[in-house]
Amino acid sequence: MRRGLRARHVLAYSSELTAGEPGAARPAGGHVMLTDAEVVVEDSRIVAVGPRGAEPVDDVIELGNVLLLPGLVDLDALSDIDHTILDSWQSRELGLGLQWSRDYATHRRRAVFDAGERAFIREYSFVQLLLHGVTTAMPIASEVHSDWAETFDDAVAMAEAARRLGLRVYVGPAYRSGVNVVDADGTRSIYWNEELGEAGFDGAAEFLDWAAGQDSDLVHGALLPCRIETLSEDLMRRTAELASETGVLVRLHALQGLLERRFILERFGASPLAVLARTGLLGPNLLIPHGIYLDAHPLVDADTDDDLGTLAASGAAIVHCPLTSGRHASALNTFDRYRRAGVRIALGTDSFPPDLLRGIDIGVTIAKVLTHRLDAATYADYLTAATLGGADALGRSDLGRLAAGATADLVAFRLDDPRDGVLDDPVRTLCMNSTARAADFVMVAGRITVRDGVIPGVDLPAMTRRAQALFDRMRAAYSERDYLRRPAEELFPPSFPAR
Repeated sequence: MRRGLRARHVLAYSSELTAGEPGAARPAGGHVMLTDAEVVVEDSRIVAVGPRGAEPVDDVIELGNVLLLPGLVDLDALSDIDHTILDSWQSRELGLGLQWSRDYATHRRRAVFDAGERAFIREYSFVQLLLHGVTTAMPIASEVHSDWAETFDDAVAMAEAARRLGLRVYVGPAYRSGVNVVDADGTRSIYWNEELGEAGFDGAAEFLDWAAGQDSDLVHGALLPCRIETLSEDLMRRTAELASETGVLVRLHALQGLLERRFILERFGASPLAVLARTGLLGPNLLIPHGIYLDAHPLVDADTDDDLGTLAASGAAIVHCPLTSGRHASALNTFDRYRRAGVRIALGTDSFPPDLLRGIDIGVTIAKVLTHRLDAATYADYLTAATLGGADALGRSDLGRLAAGATADLVAFRLDDPRDGVLDDPVRTLCMNSTARAADFVMVAGRITVRDGVIPGVDLPAMTRRAQALFDRMRAAYSERDYLRRPAEELFPPSFPAR
């Protein structure tokens, strides 16, 4: 069936555009805005983009006053009940209580949720991604409420949920050989368990074989180890070797914090970026959330400015998560500097809400503040990172664009909500005045997954009630991990005193 999707504003793709200024990491070609246009979809592909009625179709979907975009690509996509609402505002003293204590890691660790509950949480989060216009995701979940990391069965459950809902995922079980802990005296360190790291890696390798046997573009295997400071050098090398053998992507959180840098320098005698290079991980198939603390960062006492060039030359992509980074008191320094250096940039959410439009607005705003320039980053640059940038990081020239031959991933955001005020440029209006909750229509590989803001067959109120009950249990469980065993009421005081 040939469907015509008609919209007031369509962000189409033109291969005739230049790649931008010299040195900037932008895929050749770029987005162009069409007015009163139509995207024609046949099966899973876009066959035409242009004026309304120019192509014969079997069915017309009038989307109305919307901005029709390529489906958003979220490469650090929340697949959990969010913990950032609990851990992004404490003092250092309270914050220590949210980590595992060494005693807990050594003697008492347990999974807060069973396998069925974990599967529900992943499905709930995938529903949220679709409702916010994300069509391709690389999931990320916290290990804080697990008994170590993720399992082969966890990854299979995620893949099956994504396929059922119609979300494209690059997925695999998270694994690690260490965990951040707080010692009895309140100092931070890493607790190591190489055996669990090896078991997790074996599960990840097994999942790659399973994913390779799935006849679906919605499920792709990837290697998703946790954080660089929680991996042994051997586990990093084995990850790099397996990625090279299989051709899959690796995502590894790195260059994320000063404590990470200290741990890496102490253990390996080299910077995080140098460790990535010497273990064979640093290359075009590596995705790095968040990529912030390079040698030239103002808070890094390195007296050099080599990392940015090394990162760009490697071809690795950073997954920029401006909303989550800002909530945790950090920021990319700066988006424009990375882009001009030739670093590949994709976007991620990493926390709730999985709203890339809010992330884009925060990212643009922070870039202005850091540079004292209104043109330090544009909404167009950020939206390009959320579409073409993500597709480029995945090696998918058929994603992130509305063009003939591309995969039919689309999202329509409404522009007629009176609360959004008046309309000027559709992209700036959407990013500045609205949020991704304006997603009204989503299509993934030609399948309509969201219509009129609803996912057919999903009882969202019931899912929300169950998610709340699980969140309450997760919140209460922090006390047993706290090195001081403080109650949840002390770890999470209310914004204002209760009366």
